Amino acid sequence: MGDVASPAAGGSGGPREWKTAAALVEAVFREERGRLLAALVRRFGDLDLAEEVTSEAVEAALARWPVDGVPARPGAWLLTTARRRAVGRLRRDQAYAARLAVLQVEAERALPAPPADADGDLPDERLALFFTCAHPALAAEDRVALTLRCLAGLTTPEVARAFLVPTATMAQRIVRAKKKISQARVPFRVPGSDELPERLPGVLQVLYSIFTEGYAASSGPHAQRLDLAEEAIRLARVLRRLMPAGREVAGLLALMLLTHARRAARVGPTGEPVPLDEQDRGRWDHEMIAEGRDLVVRALTGGPPGPYGVQAAIAALHDEAPDAASTDWPQIVALYDVLLALAPSPVVAMNRAVAVAMRDTPEAGLALLDAMADEPKLRAHRPYHAARGDLLRRAGRPAEAAAAYRVALGLAGTDPERASLRRRLDEVVLFGPEYDRDG
Repeated sequence: MGDVASPAAGGSGGPREWKTAAALVEAVFREERGRLLAALVRRFGDLDLAEEVTSEAVEAALARWPVDGVPARPGAWLLTTARRRAVGRLRRDQAYAARLAVLQVEAERALPAPPADADGDLPDERLALFFTCAHPALAAEDRVALTLRCLAGLTTPEVARAFLVPTATMAQRIVRAKKKISQARVPFRVPGSDELPERLPGVLQVLYSIFTEGYAASSGPHAQRLDLAEEAIRLARVLRRLMPAGREVAGLLALMLLTHARRAARVGPTGEPVPLDEQDRGRWDHEMIAEGRDLVVRALTGGPPGPYGVQAAIAALHDEAPDAASTDWPQIVALYDVLLALAPSPVVAMNRAVAVAMRDTPEAGLALLDAMADEPKLRAHRPYHAARGDLLRRAGRPAEAAAAYRVALGLAGTDPERASLRRRLDEVVLFGPEYDRDG
């Protein structure tokens, strides 16, 4: 099981040693869970078995490390223990072993053998796990749940809390996803160069979905879920290490960092969301902004831009402006034009309309927004109605602004959003045509 470090305090296995070992097991497991699961799935071809023996290995570590000391390579210790548990289980269940043998043969035909593990270190097969969890055969919500469960290491109750659904519901999603992987014989492998352009966007979309739910929660008592946003960034960093040449991977990570850099200024003292133009830019994380800007350069260099790289460039322009008035709106509109060509959607068109209003006049932006009024995806999209309310207010049309805010209020999913919209509604109703938040 590899070299073993000295016990925490003489190997007595007392309460302090157990707490120390338990904390280390938790830290190792948090960091290495994805690698451990991926290595076991690669070896045995079964995600359920991999999860079960991983849990057993952690239990063994909690029992042994306080007594024997912490291994020099704790990840490799967990992998060795889990492998032994899996082999033992397969020997006891020959029918199960036969079924897995067929799956493993099929998997080995589909991808090259993993690199030799001569030094006992834990191999990194997480890239294949990313693509398995985000496979197009799975429903979109199941991809997100499985990624958080397998790669982020969240428990099923934690994943359920992240998306504000009952634990039983989330457990069903995860079971459904695993069953689909098994039934559809989803291969555990990194797509070939011919498949990669088609498959990578699905992986990136899963990570971005996790981030956006953390950055702007869809429901619940809080406007942000920082833990979820930070988990998405951590996973994006892992993906970037695994795909260092991936320009859109760099673009996604840049977009996350440049957006998350504003987190401290995005909510007010009572938890209400603060609009970008009202945020205290001195509270933004400027180190994170610098890292994001460097990644934007990498995302936009070496070929045609991708959607995440362009969105990151837009975020960089916002973050670079010393104040709202200095924002380079002409360049932002130009980038939205590029984004519409790359990834046309009503939401992108809506955001471009707001940028046009900032570059030109509120009426110019309203004309574009009103032209989208019958778009099905925008009818129940709260930001669309809130944006109309803001531009109508700036155009001196308070009665229409109030009507738009009321629609947005009915669509708001979080308590802070509702409070913010009520405040804006009250302001236009109280002050009428004389009210101008920009004045």
